Order: sequence, then C-alpha cells, then structure tokens
Amino acid sequence: MNFFSKKIKIIENILDFLYPNPTSTLYYINEYTLLISIMLSSRTQEKKVNEITKILFKKINKPIDTIYTPIENITNIIKHIGLYKKKSKNIYDLSVILIKKYNGIIPKNISELKFLPGIGHKTASVFLSHVSNEYVFPVDTHIHRMMFRWKLSNGKNVKQTEQDAKRFFKKKNWKKLHLQIIFYAKKYSPSRKWNLKKDIIYQELLNNNLL
Repeated sequence: MNFFSKKIKIIENILDFLYPNPTSTLYYINEYTLLISIMLSSRTQEKKVNEITKILFKKINKPIDTIYTPIENITNIIKHIGLYKKKSKNIYDLSVILIKKYNGIIPKNISELKFLPGIGHKTASVFLSHVSNEYVFPVDTHIHRMMFRWKLSNGKNVKQTEQDAKRFFKKKNWKKLHLQIIFYAKKYSPSRKWNLKKDIIYQELLNNNLL
C-alpha cells in the first residue's frame, strides 16, 4: 500500500467509525426549500439558517408562493443572516425563472443550476448530492481546511481542492465523505482554537509518518 492509499484508508476508517450514516442537518421540506436552505447557508452558520427557514418555509415552500410574496417580507424574515438583501432578491429571481423556464421544477443538471441567481458551483453540487445520483464532491471551507491539513491539497483555492478530493477518494464515497468531513472538521479540527491533541485523524496520520 502506497503513502497516499494508507493515508486515505486511515481517514476513511476513522470517519466511518465516527459517522457511519451521515445525513444533512439542514432544515428543508422539499427540493425547492432544500435549494433555498443551501443558498442561505452561504457565509452563515447552519444553526442560524435552520432557525430562519423554519419560519420562512411556512410562508414559501414552492416557487409560486415566492412570486406572490412581497420581496420585503422575505427580506424581513431573513434579515439576521449574511447578505440577506442579495439573498432575498436571488430567492425571488430564481423562483421566477423556475416557473417561466422549468414549470416550477428544479433542473438536475449542474450547468443549468449554476445559471440560476445565487446558485454557484458549490450550492449546485450540494443540492445534487442530496437529490441525484450524480457524482459530485462539494467543497466548503471545512473540507478545504481538512484537505490542506491532511496534506492532500495545497490550499490554494477551492477548485483545486475539489479536483484533489475527487482524485484521492473513490467516487462511490464522495456523497458520504462530503458530510463526514464537514462534521469532523467542525468538532475535531476547527479553524480557530485548533487542538492538535484532540484532532484524532491528524494524530493518527502523524503517528504513522503520513504528514
């Protein structure tokens, strides 16, 4: 077994032990509300997003609800999260497009998704990882950090990290790993106040001379 294969095996074994069946902790009701939740979680803590969406989705849970709701009402509900004015406009604008172009159905194609207002590559990938069998490996700040700390990527940019993650990990595990790594990073390897002794994977890789 080569250097990287051994490293990947240790990482996956620990993640599978800690999080055998990871599921998303985002609050949503259907595909439309899932897309909105993912979009709102950009640059905002998930806990805060879930508090807000539990109120928001009582008012809007389909594109048609949104276009009949004054945009000010949406803005008022989500005003405690980052970039709320821009996000309110994006929710409204993408709902209009979904009705006019897709009969209210969200496309399952990453290229089409990325053309919707407020939906970038990461949001589209996260959405597809929930609702399709497409092989995607969404990389957020947590995964970006872990890939750098595990010396599986150079940390230059998220695009490079995604390419490296897809290269090192098997396709069949991408969906599961996306969630496992995020959960692990938040609990054991945070960006601030990082305690190396509590970082199980880091310690194991260090002990095996894999860092």
